[in-house]
Amino acid sequence: MPANSLRLIAIDIDGTLLSPEFRVSETDLATLRRAHSQGIEVILVTGRRHTFALPIAQQLGFDLWLISSNGAVTRSLAGETFHRDLLPEATCRELLGVMQEFRGQTVLTFDSNRAGTIVIERLDLLEASIKRWLEKNMQYIQFVVPIEDALTTDPVQAMFCGPVADMQRVLRVLESCGLPITVLRTEYPGRDLSIVDVLNAGCSKGHALERWANYRGITRDQVMAVGDNYNDIEMLEFAGHPFIMGNASEELRSRGWKLTRSNAESGVSAAIEHVLEGKEIERAEGDEVRGDAIAVSL
Repeated sequence: MPANSLRLIAIDIDGTLLSPEFRVSETDLATLRRAHSQGIEVILVTGRRHTFALPIAQQLGFDLWLISSNGAVTRSLAGETFHRDLLPEATCRELLGVMQEFRGQTVLTFDSNRAGTIVIERLDLLEASIKRWLEKNMQYIQFVVPIEDALTTDPVQAMFCGPVADMQRVLRVLESCGLPITVLRTEYPGRDLSIVDVLNAGCSKGHALERWANYRGITRDQVMAVGDNYNDIEMLEFAGHPFIMGNASEELRSRGWKLTRSNAESGVSAAIEHVLEGKEIERAEGDEVRGDAIAVSL
């Protein structure tokens, strides 16, 4: 593909751009910088909060925009906000009432950068699942009981975190609740961890990417996307050039999208070079589904 026919590369962070050791490889950095120098826009599209994604974005070494919180916030590296799609307070309050059984695994996030950005009622049930993330975010966490009292403004989203079996029950309850919401899941079976994100109706990585592409005057055929998990599906469906990582689940692999190398083998670089230069994607021996790709995507 000629470089001038690809105008936008959308990349997930955890399990995609970040290696299992939570680093961006020098190979991926070099390829992304080369694409940027050719006039191709790079945008990071992540389940992380904007603040939590910033250190990764800053490593790239050039100006860019981020779609964070699974599509709820689109903001520049410098802090300029393009769009926010928040969960209405009334809807969230009703949701919390429906999800009483899972109160100890509930997290609310707000679009701020201080204590109270993340609100929980208790720590013990969450700590068993997302201890690393909690440790990195303690300065933003506030304990509020009942958690509804934190709803003085619209949150970005509600999240439920825990073992896969517990979150399967969460999904079943959410499917039957009848609320105007979007439900997204991220699973790491090797860690027995599942994260269920509840956002405003119609909010997703895919919708946010489409909104941004339309604003930029970019067509789907000019968009490439790389992801690894269930919350990337809408983004991959929108992109004209979708790639999934070698560490993606079998369910994503079965959708017919092109497979690149894993996040341990600079799969982002391999996918971009395949599109821009026609390079064959040589998958490393043993490059397969990994259960250790969790890098705290909250």
